[in-house]
Amino acid sequence: MTIDDRRKLLADVLRPFDVGHPLIRIGAFGDGGYLVPSDMHGIKACFSPGVSRQSSFELDLAKWGIPSIMADASVDGPAEVIPGAVFCKQHLGPRTEGEVISLEDWMVQNAPASGDLMLQMDIEAAEYPVFETLPAAYLDRFRIIVIELHRIPSILTKPRFFEKAKPLYEAIGAKFTCAHLRTNNASGSMIVDGTEFPRVVEATFIRNDRVKVRHPISTLPHALDVPHHPNRPEIKVPEEWLARSS
Repeated sequence: MTIDDRRKLLADVLRPFDVGHPLIRIGAFGDGGYLVPSDMHGIKACFSPGVSRQSSFELDLAKWGIPSIMADASVDGPAEVIPGAVFCKQHLGPRTEGEVISLEDWMVQNAPASGDLMLQMDIEAAEYPVFETLPAAYLDRFRIIVIELHRIPSILTKPRFFEKAKPLYEAIGAKFTCAHLRTNNASGSMIVDGTEFPRVVEATFIRNDRVKVRHPISTLPHALDVPHHPNRPEIKVPEEWLARSS
């Protein structure tokens, strides 16, 4: 694929739309908080790999009656007591081996037998190999996916890295619509062919069968967004990622 093809794939997947569910903020007004569609009723659990020093997202989900299933081999557990949470001291990866567990095996061990799930993933670029081996039927279980996507400029400029990232973008793009996009101004940006691209973005996706409407979003950030780094300038969303009214 040419760089134009790679740019088009990312733009098609990351282009946000108003999907007919107002956005609400789950978690802190800062790092650890995310905007999600207010379509939470009936979600049985949230799979949340990558346990940080604070768990405001998972704590807020508990108030909604949504338990969190958490995993991270680098810590012994969440720093806070989270009602109903289950913790696994393993990293997420493409296959289960040693301290690594695949998303498929993790779901087999912990997911309720039926009902929709949520996925909240921030695992520092390890998100890409995770999706290489995930069967489509397991992805279908997730109603909402909140994910930090790393190394955007490398995906665009390095074909070998793009091939590693492509399964994630193709899998999510086939069955989900982006409901919110946020650039991470703490991670910087890079100019690619005259366009500034963020190195990291937070994206919220909703499964297509839950989309009520599909109205273009042409301006960001959202009113509920908070900069990751308060003393650094915002990084604009590339124009090619923004929807335009016909």
